[in-house]
Amino acid sequence: MTLWISLLAIFILLLLSAFFSGSETALTAASRARLHGWEKDGNKKAALVNRIRETKDRMIGALLLGNNLVNILASALATSVLIKLFGETGVVYATLVMTMLVLIFAEVLPKTFALHNADKMSVFIAPIINVVILIFSPITQIVTRIVRGVLKLLGADISMVSAGSHVEVLRGVIEMHEGSEQEVQDQRAMLRSILDLAEVEVDEVMIHRQKVEMLNAADPVETLIQEALKSQYTRLPVYKDSSDNIIGILHVKALVRAMKEAEDDNADIDIETLATEPWFVPETTTLYDQLQAFRARREHFAVVVDEYGSFMGIVTLEDILEEIVGDISDEHDIAVAGVRWQPGGNYLIEGTVTIRDLNREFDWNLPDDEDYSTIAGLIIHEAKMIPAVGQSFMFYDFRFDVIRRQQNQITLLRVTPPKA
Repeated sequence: MTLWISLLAIFILLLLSAFFSGSETALTAASRARLHGWEKDGNKKAALVNRIRETKDRMIGALLLGNNLVNILASALATSVLIKLFGETGVVYATLVMTMLVLIFAEVLPKTFALHNADKMSVFIAPIINVVILIFSPITQIVTRIVRGVLKLLGADISMVSAGSHVEVLRGVIEMHEGSEQEVQDQRAMLRSILDLAEVEVDEVMIHRQKVEMLNAADPVETLIQEALKSQYTRLPVYKDSSDNIIGILHVKALVRAMKEAEDDNADIDIETLATEPWFVPETTTLYDQLQAFRARREHFAVVVDEYGSFMGIVTLEDILEEIVGDISDEHDIAVAGVRWQPGGNYLIEGTVTIRDLNREFDWNLPDDEDYSTIAGLIIHEAKMIPAVGQSFMFYDFRFDVIRRQQNQITLLRVTPPKA
């Protein structure tokens, strides 16, 4: 009878050991993001799991304490039973048997199950584990202090164990994202771009001054009206005397409204009066800050200037959104303006096209340095010179041929990417 009671006790202790081992794996492997979402949806057990994991040293200490207690007690009982049955050799039998039983049924099996069902299991066991932590808390606190003291003597700072950048963790999770290849590529690009908003400056995504359609306030009214109505844009900067002297932003709607009120007598229309006050932003503003500013001001058009106040270009809300979701094309847009694919597998690319646009569109990995943002800037930076027409370069396994140059500016390149 005593033998059967001992065997039953060993069986129960092994079940407890399996519970503690599985619980440890489930609570440490459970998805923090998913549990946080469940907590937001009102799942109280998920909230309890999150509270338990806030003090990981107490949680791990209690689980390891419980696991070691039941394992040692089970081994002691098994040794006692086998010594009675086989004498001194029972110690050897007990060691072999308990090692196999603990390894298979109290470690590998429950941890494997917990690893594949971490979220659901952690929520299910949370109330029980919370009680276990409370019961063992006096002992675990003593153990934790001893551990911290020993680590401190060894020069290790346990408070820095979990320190680090959450952004780096997010980037790692993004790169682990799997699924349909094209779909995954688009999703990864979008998520990466969201994290990059705080690092990318507006001068990297703005429309350069050379490509900005502008109105000269000194031109005749009829000329200004024709240029405004012919433009594909609804907002046009208005300058006076010099293109650096932006005096306002003309909205085509305001112009059309004024033309209607003038009843075909456009000579009385004052373009400067119709133009709204321009909003100037420094070129070093990050996209994140600019996005917040757009939201706060309820605007989506700003004039970009450098540190000397010189006009550099314009940035719109659409430019920032395109950094997140990719190109937003309308009837006037073409995919990556300034890029033409050639039958030979290369591309004719205008020098003002940005590296970021090329990397996003073609999944290239050309470096995007703070010293330059365009493809022409990359060539000049790497060549350490202003190339002549006809010169060719090999950088980062890409071939770059200079096709056209205007004064000191590279205006057209033939780019041949490396063969896959």
